[in-house]
Amino acid sequence: MRRLALSALVALLVALATPALAFAHDQPETQQSRWIMADFIAFLAAWKAGHFQELDKIGSIPLYVDEEDYYTPEWALDEEEWEE
Repeated sequence: MRRLALSALVALLVALATPALAFAHDQPETQQSRWIMADFIAFLAAWKAGHFQELDKIGSIPLYVDEEDYYTPEWALDEEEWEE
């Protein structure tokens, strides 16, 4: 009985996974969709050439830009609140 239930479960999972595999490779063929693979290949070539090294260091560069803070409200900058 246990073996039959396991076989039924495996058959059910295969039946559920088969349509997903069929739709995974199906994509619309348009002029724009042909460039997606070209973009991906260009990305892989740039990655293999080493253009994406040390991205964690490059990501901190915007932190060094000194500009006015537009998002913090005036009441949050009040020094009295932090003295307590």
